[in-house]
Order: sequence, then structure tokens, then C-alpha cells
Amino acid sequence: MKPHEFWQTIHPAGAFPEIGPHQGFYPARLKDGRQLRLPIRPLSDGVHALASLIINQASFEVIDVLAGQLAEELRGDGIEIIVGLPTLGLTLAAEVARKLGHARYVPCGNSRKFWYRDELSVPISSITTPDQVKRLYLDPRMVPLIEGRRIALIDDVLSSGTSIAAGLALLQKTGCEPVAIGAAMLQTRRWEEVLNAVDAQWTSRVRGVLQTPFLRRVANDAWM
Repeated sequence: MKPHEFWQTIHPAGAFPEIGPHQGFYPARLKDGRQLRLPIRPLSDGVHALASLIINQASFEVIDVLAGQLAEELRGDGIEIIVGLPTLGLTLAAEVARKLGHARYVPCGNSRKFWYRDELSVPISSITTPDQVKRLYLDPRMVPLIEGRRIALIDDVLSSGTSIAAGLALLQKTGCEPVAIGAAMLQTRRWEEVLNAVDAQWTSRVRGVLQTPFLRRVANDAWM
């Protein structure tokens, strides 16, 4: 596949073997059995790799399917408002809110507007930008929208767990606690350790569409 061709097409169930070794892409399975080809990103150790999803580069069809399936996962939680994490989580959060019939959602941000308050911010980093420690902000004007509401905190991917933990910490500053955490993809299970360190209850509140493993090189350009 050419690099720009990833994340563009939902394939029928069974289109690609799910048991490796995998070369060039990993066939992630959606909730209905259909498949989405994800690029394999080798890590710096040369031995391990991850399947990658960049949702704001995906086709509208793919975003629509991922958001629709995540919305169905969340529907039983009685969600009243969606809170989205930047940057890529905002693309997903907005669509999930629409699928749930909401008129709006609450976006967090990494850019400090002059009316923001430092006490409504926390430090944040992610697996894709490990050397950049930024701050996560919630617009003070948005607080009334989440107070006393059943919240779902949405990010595009749960990987190391650091971004979603920062989102939980930010909501805690408002006195709010989400009833569910949602993501288009659960990348390995490393995020569980971070969430368990915050509170063991969070692991059971996670809802996801795709589940991808930690891959290991078994031959040149072949991964399992």
C-alpha cells in the first residue's frame, strides 16, 4: 500500500488473515467483523511495532463507521455530554456526539486563550509526541455544560494511557467524573496500568472499537 492509502476503506470480514505474520499492514477487526488496514510502525528497538491510526487522515467513511460503532458502545451508559481530548480525539468526539443525537460537545485544548485559567489545566504528553510536554486546558465557559452530567471522555487512541489520565485529572479539577471512556482504538493494553494507578474502576469503564496488539518482528518486514 502507498502511505496515503491507509485508513481509507472498510473491508469485508475475512478479507485479510488475522493470524500473522503481517507484512506492511495489520488488519484490525471492527465490532461487526469488518476490517481496517493499519500501517505497522516499528519502534526504535527494531524488535517491536505498533499498528497505527491517524483518524484525521481517514476517509469520511472510516470516521463515520468508527464513530458509529463507538456511539453504540456508549449508548447503554446514558451519556449526556461528550468531552473530547486534543488533537485527534476531537475529530472522533464530535462525530460520536452527533451519532448520539447531541447538539454539541465539549472540546479540551492545548492552546491557552487569554480568558483560560491555569487552575483548569494539567500537563499532558502522548505516545506520538513523547518529548513534548504541553498543557491540557478546559475553557471555563464550558464547565456548566458538564456539571452534574453523565460524561464520556473521548480520545482517538488509548496507548500509553497518559493522555486519558490527564483528561481525568482535568475533569477532576471541575468536580466532574466521566461514566465512560471511549476510543476508536485500544492500542495494546499498556494503558490499563496507568488507569489502574489512578483508580482500578477506570479499566471497566473503557469502551473501544478496534483492539490492536504489541507486535514483534519474526522475520524481515514480518510481524506477529
